[in-house]
Amino acid sequence: MKIPDLHPWKVTPAEAFRIQDELRNKLILQPPKKSIRTLVAGDVAYDPGSETTFAAVLLFRYPEMELLEKELAKGRTPFPYIPTLLTFREAPLLLKAISRLRVKPDLFLVDGQGIAHPRSMGIAAHIGIILNLPTIGCAKSRLIGTFDEPGAEKGSVAPLFNQGERIGMVVRTRTGVKPVFVSPGHRMDMDTSVRVVLSLCRGYRLPEPQRQAHIFVNLLKRAS
Repeated sequence: MKIPDLHPWKVTPAEAFRIQDELRNKLILQPPKKSIRTLVAGDVAYDPGSETTFAAVLLFRYPEMELLEKELAKGRTPFPYIPTLLTFREAPLLLKAISRLRVKPDLFLVDGQGIAHPRSMGIAAHIGIILNLPTIGCAKSRLIGTFDEPGAEKGSVAPLFNQGERIGMVVRTRTGVKPVFVSPGHRMDMDTSVRVVLSLCRGYRLPEPQRQAHIFVNLLKRAS
């Protein structure tokens, strides 16, 4: 896949905030126009001792969950840890791994936030705009917003609000287990995001593509 070069990555935090504000105007929060036949899940791992970042992306056929491709990339951690600027730390290597895929996916599932972000520009939204692909953010923890706890049963959901606006959904993906935080990224809507995430769960808290990407990237880190 060819990755468009929308903006530089070697920027100051102030420049990164400005880029997020500019990209927010490009967001499209609507149901995807075509059926989802393939999807990619990506994850990142860090080696603090060497300041190396590892990124992995796995391409699956949907809904069969057949693994079609997996690609990886590694390099020096490019950006300091600053809350709300995770994209500038993780996206460069994720995009490098995505560029090695032979098939362009219909959907990208990202371990992180979509619009559930102070500037509506979590990593799923940001990467979605760069790739011009439908994206969903599925995060293990809340970044912003308030919510009432969803029911204990798998499939229970509750809205996530920020200043009266619904920015995501709190989704119970396994009975009795902590929920995940789902929000649309780009070219995606709230209801489809939740439906796709639940359809990908196979008895674990994380959707299966995301879980496998997490396992793969950590195997890569240990092997290095």
